[in-house]
Amino acid sequence: MKKPNPEFWTLLDRLTVQSKIVIDRPAGSSHPCYPHMIYPLDYGYLEGTTGGDGAGIDIWVGSLPEKMICGILCTADVLKNDVEIKILFGCTESEIEQILSFLNDSEFLKCMVVWR
Repeated sequence: MKKPNPEFWTLLDRLTVQSKIVIDRPAGSSHPCYPHMIYPLDYGYLEGTTGGDGAGIDIWVGSLPEKMICGILCTADVLKNDVEIKILFGCTESEIEQILSFLNDSEFLKCMVVWR
């Protein structure tokens, strides 16, 4: 089995450091289209970047004081017909479990973690 390419994480670190993190959905806020879904952590995007949906690269920001990328989420959404990655930034394992529960709660969207 091939080992992950560490240069991937280096480039993702660079994108994250060079971009402003915009939190447009703070922890405790409702999803704009699905009000019953409450964001467990701060969620936003990297300004000036482009993700799989044409908008900024998505990022979840956790509570760890040392902010670093601990992994990414890969999502498959059959309602939007897209696949995306979402950066996990400064998240504890417990927070990542909360995010997984939040995103995997729908029959139309599923995700998995790729750990750094």
